Amino acid sequence: MTRAHDREILRLAVPAFLALAAEPLFLLSDAAIIGHLGTEPLAGLGIAAAVLQTAVGLCVFLAYGTTASVARHLGAGDTRGALAQGVDGIWLAVVIGTVTTLLGVALTSPLVELFGAGEAVSDQATTYLRIAFLGTTPLLVMLATTGVLRGLQDTRTPLYVAVGGNAANIVLNVLLVYGLGLGIAGSAWGSVLAQVASAAALTAVVVRAARREGAPLRPDSVGIREAAHAGVPLVIRTLTLRAALLVTTYAVTLAALDEADQAVDLATHQLALTLWTFLAFVLDSIAIAAQAITGRYLGAGDVAGTRAVTDRMVRWGIWSGVVTGLLLAVSSPLLGPLFTDDAAVQDRLVGVLLVAALGQPVAGVVFVLDGVLIGAGDGRYLAWGGVVVLVVYAPVALLTVLLGAGLLGVWVAFAGVFMGARWVVLTRRARSDAWLVTGVASTA
Repeated sequence: MTRAHDREILRLAVPAFLALAAEPLFLLSDAAIIGHLGTEPLAGLGIAAAVLQTAVGLCVFLAYGTTASVARHLGAGDTRGALAQGVDGIWLAVVIGTVTTLLGVALTSPLVELFGAGEAVSDQATTYLRIAFLGTTPLLVMLATTGVLRGLQDTRTPLYVAVGGNAANIVLNVLLVYGLGLGIAGSAWGSVLAQVASAAALTAVVVRAARREGAPLRPDSVGIREAAHAGVPLVIRTLTLRAALLVTTYAVTLAALDEADQAVDLATHQLALTLWTFLAFVLDSIAIAAQAITGRYLGAGDVAGTRAVTDRMVRWGIWSGVVTGLLLAVSSPLLGPLFTDDAAVQDRLVGVLLVAALGQPVAGVVFVLDGVLIGAGDGRYLAWGGVVVLVVYAPVALLTVLLGAGLLGVWVAFAGVFMGARWVVLTRRARSDAWLVTGVASTA
């Protein structure tokens, strides 16, 4: 049975791994291209990315919640119902994306000012962010459609679209930033155009599937409200995670000695966080498999199978974390020059990446169990657990500033306290039976 579980995990996780590895390349390619424009544009991207990732990240339930609900219906043999729920999720993405875009564009300057960066860095951040907000709706539609396809046990289609979208993003960025000389604004426009194309491709696939099964395509107000209500716990869970990342960026800003040092620290932090996000997505490929498999097993009423495949995925998570940690540690001296010519940023990045490497095995377990509980629909526990973790971590992160620990100290707190607290909260729940609810309904 172990081999059967391994084959099932690999069938879903490998395409998810490649797709998730491609997704953060949107930011990695932006960082590489903008980094060679100078330290201030790169630092500005760091602030803009923190805001944009928070706005979009709060809506990750459009993918995660949809994956779980669609998979449960699929496990119960109701493919039409699965697609009907998926279509409701896409319409919800359009509604939320429109509102977020309007608010984001209007509030760009105040949002950037919250970080207290210097004028030059803030100007770069404002330019990028105001344009990037125009891609919010396509990004949210991408989340919802990807969730539908994963729930249907299809992780290959999101892979193909992610690769194509990333390739288009790189080409457009180079053309607009250097070919037309638009600077950081060109990078933002390139990303928006690539996101629109990717969203259109994924939507077309879901629409074809819905028509084939006879699922409705028109917006259903009741279904949209139910999807929104079911997503509230995951929004809270994600809000606590994004808040922790914002606290980390804020602590880095406060820890700097002066404006010049602040620009170097923020640029280093942006590169380190981008690489951390890249590895998080790599480890999250098993979590994506966990969401789809857990939802389907529980939808079919197979508790024993759920337990067995969960145990197997946790082992995969541990070893994946060990491998990514070793790779990050070995490559840490070589990564800085790929993204920036600033020697100070390159030097500080090595120490931060070594700290991040030590936290990878714990991260592997955390991401897998997070995926399992999302797949089980255990949103309420994840929401409360996220609040507990934030309450523990935020004071520690700010304390490192008061103690003068600097950028490296902030990252020690992030990798140790933040990830360690998440490990405790998630492993405690996984050992219980409270999340093993079978059938189409979930505990969320």
